Amino acid sequence: MPLESFQLLLTIASMTFIYLIVVTSLNLEAGFLGLPNFGKMLAVISGALFTAWFSPRMGVLLYNLAHPGSQIYVTDYVVQSNSIVTTLNPWLAGSPFSAALLFLITISLSSLVGGLIGLISVIPSVRLREDYLGITLLAMAETARVIGYNYEPIAGGTSGVQIPDPFFGFGDSRYLYYVAILAPISAAVFLLYRRMQNSPFGRALKSIRENEDAASSLGKDIVKSRAVTIFIGSATAALAGSLYAYYTLGVIATAYDRFSWTFWPWVMMMLGGMGTNLGPLVGAFTFVTARTLIYTYKQMLSSFLPFNVVWLDYLLLSLSIIFILLIKPNGLIKERPLIFFKVIERKGDASKEKA
Repeated sequence: MPLESFQLLLTIASMTFIYLIVVTSLNLEAGFLGLPNFGKMLAVISGALFTAWFSPRMGVLLYNLAHPGSQIYVTDYVVQSNSIVTTLNPWLAGSPFSAALLFLITISLSSLVGGLIGLISVIPSVRLREDYLGITLLAMAETARVIGYNYEPIAGGTSGVQIPDPFFGFGDSRYLYYVAILAPISAAVFLLYRRMQNSPFGRALKSIRENEDAASSLGKDIVKSRAVTIFIGSATAALAGSLYAYYTLGVIATAYDRFSWTFWPWVMMMLGGMGTNLGPLVGAFTFVTARTLIYTYKQMLSSFLPFNVVWLDYLLLSLSIIFILLIKPNGLIKERPLIFFKVIERKGDASKEKA
């Protein structure tokens, strides 16, 4: 296989796995609970910003660079970002245990922090209707992006920062091994969510989505269900943000915008099928593949298009929404009715036949 084709496949695989995690979490919130989370970017950027802040500090602590007699005396993590990474990467390559420890602790804490931030962001409006809650999340997401872009101590502000690479020791095969790490992580998230969505908790979320008053009258705690769902979904999306930061090896707030981390996941979820278990996987793979191919070969299409190729991304979004609304309003995979409804229908049909 040509090198360019292999790199293209690695890019598609990496972004599919990362977006699968984001879309799966959004599907729990919007597809199962019916909560229009228009601020999905909040959790993703929270995980990335925490990774940018925590990862170099933990690396410095592990390598003992925080005292005047060390190889480089770290006093400013933003200004010395390049020096820190240049020093830490060779050491991480020679110390696989430290590299694994840095990676696992960082993504775990990023996930926890993202979940807490998501939970805190909805406390003022968790008792309100879904539309108000969705707007609150949208505002909080934009606030996080503005803070990350203007407050330098977190992630370098307008310049961004580099982060240590736990996979530096793999050399040119670095992205291949990273895909090998992403695959089981995303698969574990996908399978855990599928199990959760098929559990009584998942059925309770669907009952709240269908009729909130009826679910409340049957003893379902609406506020608690929303809070738990937001925490789980935000923690999962923050994990994806941290993994994307390690994929790019740098963090700048402008890379985490509404278009890429809110609108795209929504389109992927609707394309695959809201409220379905396999929908996020189908939607993420289909959309990431199409978008990557367009981005890679768009210059070749410039002579055939009556407009600048830079607009192809936005055109893809528009065409996808039109396709979903007109041709596949339920997505590529249609949501199935709950099993106990089918049982009731069969029993009812049997009683009619006996009569």
